[in-house]
Amino acid sequence: MAVYVDDAVTLWRGHRWAHLMADTLAELHDFAARLGLPRRAFQDKTSGAHYDVDAALRDRAVALGAVPISRHRDRERLRAVIRVAKAQGRGEHP
Repeated sequence: MAVYVDDAVTLWRGHRWAHLMADTLAELHDFAARLGLPRRAFQDKTSGAHYDVDAALRDRAVALGAVPISRHRDRERLRAVIRVAKAQGRGEHP
């Protein structure tokens, strides 16, 4: 099992943001807690189950073992991770 973090590309409120996703929701919540993210920051919208992390927190996530995935170099892998996140957001267990 793994936790993933994509590129910090979304600009919002002066910061670049990335998505923290995982193979399982339990893994995702555990890792987010290790980063100090409150459970209320969890998002399970149609975009998929994830936590938003800014660029600095993304770097910390990678240092703690999250697998960095690039929208440019790892397209197939990223699509697979997003498919799992979307299924999790719908309450499915992929």
